[in-house]
Amino acid sequence: MVAGKDIVAAEFYLRYIGIVREEDVLKALKKNTRMAKKMLRDIPRKKIDFAYAEGKWTIKEILQHLIDAERVFTYRALSFARKDTTPLPGFDENNWASAVSPRVASRKWKDLVEEFSTLRESTESLFKSFNQEELRTVGVASGHPLNALALGFIIAGHFAHHAGVIKDRYL
Repeated sequence: MVAGKDIVAAEFYLRYIGIVREEDVLKALKKNTRMAKKMLRDIPRKKIDFAYAEGKWTIKEILQHLIDAERVFTYRALSFARKDTTPLPGFDENNWASAVSPRVASRKWKDLVEEFSTLRESTESLFKSFNQEELRTVGVASGHPLNALALGFIIAGHFAHHAGVIKDRYL
């Protein structure tokens, strides 16, 4: 378990938390949102249905994954901030992607980008509404202790991670 800067998270989240350089979760989310909107706007339309290898997600599928994961992460943050002690389950992103993949292929890129933008605006509002105690309240998800503060950094780092993959392997 990682505990630092009042962040409580399992070790496997370090890959996302470590990407984020900002110390303040709201600043991290805002900066990440600006980067995300620019990146999504600049992706060439001919690339959105591209997968760099057999069995890899297309850019559209990655964006759907980012939307799904952010919804899961914000639900966890809200649950913990509201002191719900119910342990929350994990989610298998590959199963979720397989379940939605046929529909993602037929969705308009513009609609996916708009959905992400709306969701991210809601995410920022949610984290802005939390006080320090709520951010630091620890719950359990996927069998590991976690707090809302960590989830804010995970959200920003998760997008940044996938943005790097898109830049390196898709564009």
